[in-house]
Amino acid sequence: MEKLPKIGLPILIVVIIGVIVIAKSATTIDSGEAGVLFETFGDGVVTDEPPMSEGFHIVAPWNKVFVYEVRQQELFEKMKVLSSNGLEIQIDASAWYEPVYDELGNLHQSLGQNYLQRVIQPAIRSAARSVIGRYTPDDLYSTKRDAIQVEIYEETKKILDKQYVQLNEVLVRDVTLPPTIKDAIERKLKQEQESLEYEFRLVTAAKEAEKVIIEAQGKADANRILSASLTDKILQDKGIEATVKLAESPNSKVIVIGSGESGLPIILGNQ
Repeated sequence: MEKLPKIGLPILIVVIIGVIVIAKSATTIDSGEAGVLFETFGDGVVTDEPPMSEGFHIVAPWNKVFVYEVRQQELFEKMKVLSSNGLEIQIDASAWYEPVYDELGNLHQSLGQNYLQRVIQPAIRSAARSVIGRYTPDDLYSTKRDAIQVEIYEETKKILDKQYVQLNEVLVRDVTLPPTIKDAIERKLKQEQESLEYEFRLVTAAKEAEKVIIEAQGKADANRILSASLTDKILQDKGIEATVKLAESPNSKVIVIGSGESGLPIILGNQ
C-alpha cells in the first residue's frame, strides 16, 4: 500500500507535462484571421506554404504562430499638406486595405505585424502630399475633388504593389481650407453663379424677342400675300357668291344695292 503513492506520482507528473505540452502546442485561429508559422529549429518563417487557416491547429511547442487579421481594414488619416501655391490644407482621408493572403509569410518576414505603420501610412501620406501639391485650393473646393481622390489612390497603390499589401480604396472625406481662402472662394463662386444666371436671362430674353419678331414677320408676309391676291375681279366674284346664298335663303329679307359700274344686283326679300 505504501508503494502506490510512489507509483502514482510519476504518472501524475507525466500527465501534467502532457497537458502543458498540448496547451503549448494548441493554436486556434479565429474568423477573419490567418497564422504564420515560425519554425525555431527549421528555416524560420514558413513562406513556401499557405498560411494557417481558421480553426484549431497543433504545432510543436518550440515553434511560434503569428496571427494576422486578413479582413479588409480601415486606416483614418488627418494630414496637413501644401497646395500648389503654398497654402496649408488639412485633408481627412481613409484607406481600405488588407494583407495579401498567400503572401502573408513574406509580409511577416519583411515587414512584421506593424506593417501598417511601416509602409501603409507613409505611402498614403507621400501620395497625398504629391497629389495635393499639383492643385490649387479652388480645385480642392470644387468638383476636382473626385479626381484628386483617384490620383491619391493610384499613387498609393503603386507604392504598395510590392509590399504584400492590397489597397482597395482611398476616400477623401474632408478638405479644410484656411477660413480667409474659403470665404474668398465662396464669394467668387457666388459671383460666377450670379453671372451665369444673368447671362441665362439675357439669352432667354433674346430668344423671346426673336420669337416675337419671327411671328410678326410671318403675319406681315401673310397679309401682304393676301392683299396682293385680292383683285377687283376676285372681290366681285366673292360678292356674287354671297348674294346668291342670301337670295336662296328662305327667311332672308335683304336689300342689297350695288355701287359703281360693277355694282351687285338688288334683292328685295323672298317674295
